[in-house]
Amino acid sequence: MTDSEKSLVGDHLVDKIRRRRKLAETVSPLPSETRIITVSNQKGGVGKTTTTVNLAAALARRGARVLVIDLDPQGNASTALGVLHRPEVTSVYDVLLGDSGLADALQPTTDHENLWCVPSTINLAGAEIELVSLVAREQRLRTALQSFLDEAEEMYHYVFIDCPPSLGLLTVNAFVAANEVLIPIQCEYYALEGLSQLLGNIQLIQKHLNPGLDISTILLTMYDARTNLAQEVAREVRTHFPEKVLSAVIPRSVRISEAPSYGQTVHAYDGASIGALAYLEAAAEVAERGADVGSSTERRD
Repeated sequence: MTDSEKSLVGDHLVDKIRRRRKLAETVSPLPSETRIITVSNQKGGVGKTTTTVNLAAALARRGARVLVIDLDPQGNASTALGVLHRPEVTSVYDVLLGDSGLADALQPTTDHENLWCVPSTINLAGAEIELVSLVAREQRLRTALQSFLDEAEEMYHYVFIDCPPSLGLLTVNAFVAANEVLIPIQCEYYALEGLSQLLGNIQLIQKHLNPGLDISTILLTMYDARTNLAQEVAREVRTHFPEKVLSAVIPRSVRISEAPSYGQTVHAYDGASIGALAYLEAAAEVAERGADVGSSTERRD
């Protein structure tokens, strides 16, 4: 290793230590009411599910009670959180069709004691067709979720809904059930492709089905500071949405990519990694932006 390479490694280490110390001193406020956040992007491969599970896990480690609803038939969020999602398991599919309550599908995760999941199964792949003929088909998830939250013995501070990369009835249900939308945008070519369509669809939901829905957060993912392209994309997104984009960015990371194959979040897989640190920083910022002043907890990770 050359002297310049050693110097660069040393700089990265110092920066990492500085960021961890700052995070350790940060108090994350807890909301006085449950924040229901749908994580959505019609463009695939942007880190949507990765962001859902790792933000949820980060907030759980910072003292919040968190629920993840896996509304993607692929079930990747369920896999990453270590919950069973075989076809015979009670899942969000049964909840949407009205065969089970959301509490019946709830499972503790292997990731953290503060984190729960309502899994998806392969049955969900045909749910959009089955939902077409049902009454209030766009509001099935909202009705079930509100009933569950009203009856829960302890408050859930956050509910994250992971939806498929398309605008069908499943995604519409996710938008109708939520009060916030978080959009992950990858720092790569064509990053903003399809975003205007997504924003237009959200406006339709706001107008006709859920006037309280707010695009609260945009998170930059797969960021590689070594490339001019990533820096240009980040600048462009921040120019277009200055109030929405988090200061924290999620780097392109081998650890983040590897974790799901072990049925884990990056925090469980390698909590000391730069990817885990980035998601903890993003979680702290999400908490600070949306919570009521005065309702807080000390960091517990």
